[in-house]
This record gives sequence, structure tokens and C-alpha cells, in this order.
Amino acid sequence: MSKAMRQVRLGSVEVGVERRPDGSLVVRAGTPLGPHPDKLTLCLEHHARTAPDRIFLAQRDRHGAWRTLSYAATLDRVRRIAAALLARGLSPDRGVAILSGNDLEHALLGLAAQYAGIPYAPVSTAYSLVSTDFGKLRHVLGLATPGLVFAADGHRYGRALAAAVPEGVEVVVTDAPPDGRAVTAFADLVADPTDVVDAAHAAVGPDTVAKLLFTSGSTGVPKGVINTQRMQCANQQMLRQVFAFLEDEPPVLVDWLPWNHTFGGNHNFNMALYNGGSYYIDEGRPMADGVLPTVANLREIAPTMYFNVPKGYEALVPHLRADPALRRRFFSRLNALFYAGAGLSPHIWESLEELAEDACGERVVFVSSLGSTETAPAALICNRPVDQPGIIGVPAPGIAMKLVPAAEKLELRLSGPTITPGYWRQDDTTAAAFDEEGFYRMGDAVRFVDPDRPELGFIFDGRISEDFKLATGTWVSVSTLRGAMLRHFAPLVSDVVVAGHDRDFVAVLIVPDLPSCRDLCADFARGEADAAVLHRPEVRRRFQEMLDALARTATGSSNRIERAIVLEERPLLDAGEITDKGSLNQRAMLARRAALVEDLYADPPPPHVLVAERVMA
Repeated sequence: MSKAMRQVRLGSVEVGVERRPDGSLVVRAGTPLGPHPDKLTLCLEHHARTAPDRIFLAQRDRHGAWRTLSYAATLDRVRRIAAALLARGLSPDRGVAILSGNDLEHALLGLAAQYAGIPYAPVSTAYSLVSTDFGKLRHVLGLATPGLVFAADGHRYGRALAAAVPEGVEVVVTDAPPDGRAVTAFADLVADPTDVVDAAHAAVGPDTVAKLLFTSGSTGVPKGVINTQRMQCANQQMLRQVFAFLEDEPPVLVDWLPWNHTFGGNHNFNMALYNGGSYYIDEGRPMADGVLPTVANLREIAPTMYFNVPKGYEALVPHLRADPALRRRFFSRLNALFYAGAGLSPHIWESLEELAEDACGERVVFVSSLGSTETAPAALICNRPVDQPGIIGVPAPGIAMKLVPAAEKLELRLSGPTITPGYWRQDDTTAAAFDEEGFYRMGDAVRFVDPDRPELGFIFDGRISEDFKLATGTWVSVSTLRGAMLRHFAPLVSDVVVAGHDRDFVAVLIVPDLPSCRDLCADFARGEADAAVLHRPEVRRRFQEMLDALARTATGSSNRIERAIVLEERPLLDAGEITDKGSLNQRAMLARRAALVEDLYADPPPPHVLVAERVMA
């Protein structure tokens, strides 16, 4: 018998459904959106007055000790940096770009830009540190046209600065100035606040552009999504109403999610600020060794709400299972676990429930959401105990969701105060993103948990643009098939590209998880090339066995995978095959690897193609 659920205050899940003659539906929350500030920096001023000594931000220094900033100290530094930015003549047309990742200086500079009404753009670190041609970085900076660029470590970002930042644009670094370029030290980026700062802050309103967040490029080149003050504040008020426990105590967050993405930079960082909480910057990453800093932080800091992507939970579970003290600390005051960004495996969900029961004698509510960079981000939010992953909840207060029949699914479109006004300097792209009623076209499909009980919420049903028809006219749901592949082949597969548009059958390109493949080879030499493992008979045999087993479960051509190729070349960021978030661009992969796709459909298939066994009727 499962233990009881930890009792926390949650908001309403009531919804209203309007059924239109054209077959579309409009679903709204039953609770209206409450009042909220016009600008996020008013929250900083409020908490600096009411809780001046409370820790707002914390980050470990190079010796492992926590560097902390109180609300009062943060406000003082933000105002001084804002004065320095205004003195440089920065403006909406010449804002701030931040190339490096999460740290205290990044936070201060971003808040100072918002305080002064100057847009800033946090840029994916992959564009500077992983890319070799810096093409996406040049594209982003070309759209944003910053007047000041910040990179914490000037030496580490030196090549990117030289390749993509024009001469005449001021570069600010925390330390390690790059060779061959004059820079400003971050410590010198201060000035005495004057009436100019106060006047600039007073002029910031709900429609002021707070930041430009660039999409990951999964459907093309990155687009600069305009994020206004209204979007940020309204979204946090939505979250406060949905997760009512945020009003009961200031949240404590331990978070690694990067601020150039809306999940980390809007949803999580702003949640701490809006509710007077404490935000501990986690330098861990969701992978085997990368999770160790996260584990060390969670041994010291017990979060009240914890956010991660599924891969992060997968990396964390073994440590929670092996360390009772860590387990007790982690669950000790946790109001909710939250995942987003991808589907969560049922076995990870079940493991976390079991670990919570062992640690504190009760389960903790495990929730999710659906949104995008264009929605600030949370639009649909699950805030009730559920018994399976994948449920994304109901529209948040203030959000209207329109469901339009499309390709045998329900296409999701959204309207509300958290929806972007458009893309920075891309008017045609902006126009195409909205329908005739002004609803933003998400490009996602959803389905009811139970059509007769809409308050139970919705389940993500894939990307409309990825689905296709076979030559027979049969629709193939790419997200459903991809999810089945990942679950069935775990842990040997890290991702899958699905092919079959206008073909006779479905086939896939498999991105293998090389460490898991190596585990199948008892005598694999340490110095042997990684790709060599894919030619081992035992690895090849295992993929064939699993493909055959999956084929035996198929119920028709839409979910039967006939052929597969295990890729030796990893997806490339510079070729647009992979986004900075690590997600695959299906379209780019199919286009760049068109020759391999033809191999999948060759008759007879070449030796490197795996062919599923035929099942006799």
C-alpha cells in the first residue's frame, strides 16, 4: 500500500470548455489571474525593504565556499551597474549580451539591464564553447546588436569574442582578459546611482522589453523571442496561484538549468525573486559525473521545490538510492518535484516515489508543465497528484488554449498576457506565428486525459510538424514512436530520428549511447575508438534482437519499425542537427543524412541496415 501524499497548498484545477461549430475547442482556467507588479525589479525592491538580509543568490567559489548576496546587497549593486549601463548610452537598440553561463555577475548584470529598461540577451554557452564556426553566435549577435558583451572568463571565451563581437562593442569580463582586445573588468562596471537611474526605472512598464531569449534552433536558426516585463510578472503570478504553497514560505531552490533557456532563466530564477526566495546556483549537469556537484549541493541545501529535466533525475536517482543521509535531506522540506523539457520514464517516476516514502514516510507531489520560450514559459501546468508521468495539466489562470483539429490530432494554440508580442526584428516570422484570432501557434498537439473530465488535464501528443503520412495514407506520430523506441532500447539509445514520409514503411536512424554499448563488450580496450564498439558482433546482435522484439509488439504500419541504422557520426551543432539544449533537429538530421535514409529504403538493404524479422500470420 502506497503511503500518503505530503499535504501542500495547491490552486484550483477547474476549467471551462467552449465548443465551437468548426470543431475547435477553447479551454480556460476557472480562476482569473490575480494582480501582479508591472515590472519584476519591483519585487527586488520590495524584498530588499522587507527582508534585506535574506539570501537571494548564492554560488560556490573556487574553494567550495558559498558566496552569497542578500536582497539589500543585490539591489545596491544592481542600481550601481544600471547607472554604469545608462552612462554608456545603452538602449533598446544597443542592449547587453551575456555569453557565459549562470553566475552571480550574470545575475547582477541581467537585473541591472532590466532595472534601467535595457534589453539583455543571455546566449547559449554552446555557441561560444562547442561550436567551431561560431555561425549561430554571429547570427544571434547580429540580431541583438548589443552595445556591451559580457563573458565571465575572457580567456575561455576569447575565440568566440574575436570571431563574433565587432570592434567597438565593449567587452566586460570577470577575470582572465583575452589576448589582443581591450576589456572592462566587471568590478569596474559600477557608478553612483543618480536621478537618471530612478527616472529610467520609473519609465520601465509592462510592455518594456526585459530580455531576448533565443530559441534553440530545433526548427531552423535561433529566433529572438521578445520577453516583456508583463510576460515575466504575469507568469510568476500564475505559478503562485497554481502552486499556492509559494505564498506560505519563501522558496529555496538549488538549480542548474541555464538562464539562456526560459525554464531556468524565467521560470526558476524569477520564481525565487518574485516570492522572496533563495536561489542557489548549481554547477552540476544532468549526466553521470556531471551530477556530482549537484549531489554535493543537495547534501547541504534542502530545496522546497526541485526542478530538473528527466536526464537530471535519471542521474540523481542512483545517488539518492545509495545515500540515506542525502535522501533524507533532499526530501525533508520538499513541497513538489517538477520535471519538464522531455518525457519522464515511468521507472524513474516510481523510483523517486519509493525514495520519498523511504526518506519521509510519504510521497511528494510530482508535477509537470507545457510551455515554450514564447509563453514565458508556463502555459499548461499540472498541480495535482497524478499516478503517471506525461500529464501536463490545465491552462494557467489568464491563459486561453484553443484546440484545433489537425492531422487526426488537436493542435494547441495559446492566448494570454504571457504570450510574446513577437520575434525581435523578424516581422514575417512574427506574423506567421499567430492565427487570425491572435492565438500563438505552439506547433504541439495535446489530448485530454479524459474528454468527459477536462479538469484532469491534458497529455502532450507530439509536434504537429514532425508527423507524416506513409505512402498508404497512414499517419505516423513521431513523438509516440520515438518515445516507444527510447523506452524499449534503454539504455543503448540516446535519441532516434524517424523516417518514412511518403514511403512504404517506417525506418529510423539511431543515435547510440556509446558508454552503454561498451558495457556489452567485456573486452573492450580502453584506448579503442568509441565508434569501434558499434561494429562488435555482440552489440550488433543486441540491437537486432531489440528491433525484432519491438516489431513483434507492433499493431500496424504506423508503429512498426521495419529498418534501422545505428549512426557512427554524432549529431553536429554547427550543422544544425542538434540544438544547444541537446535535442535533435529531426528535419536537419534527415536532410544532412539523406544518403543514409536512402540506404534504409534500398532493395536489397546494404549490410549496415538492420531489418526487423517478419512475423508470420
